[in-house]
Amino acid sequence: MAEFQSVGPAEVEDGEADAFEVDGRKVAVANIDGSLYAFDDTCTHMGCSLAQGELDGTSIECPCHGSRFDVTTGSVLHGPATDPVETFEAKVEDGDLQIAL
Repeated sequence: MAEFQSVGPAEVEDGEADAFEVDGRKVAVANIDGSLYAFDDTCTHMGCSLAQGELDGTSIECPCHGSRFDVTTGSVLHGPATDPVETFEAKVEDGDLQIAL
């Protein structure tokens, strides 16, 4: 079982995504109606930051080539990406955002 690591204050706005570094890895966190979803910030197509993309419901669009991923499962919803992104557990404890890789 993965250990949760604090990445700082829980300041991801509802309907937004932000990127954090956890053990040298970039992880994006999306806030959807108060629920947090953590996933690999690197698009599997060309390596762009997904946190810089547009969040629409539970999907996020890569700003580089338009691949769409489901932030709850990591699955590809629309290419050109063909491989999913990894997802992680996220929670808020004592005002800090915590992510388990």
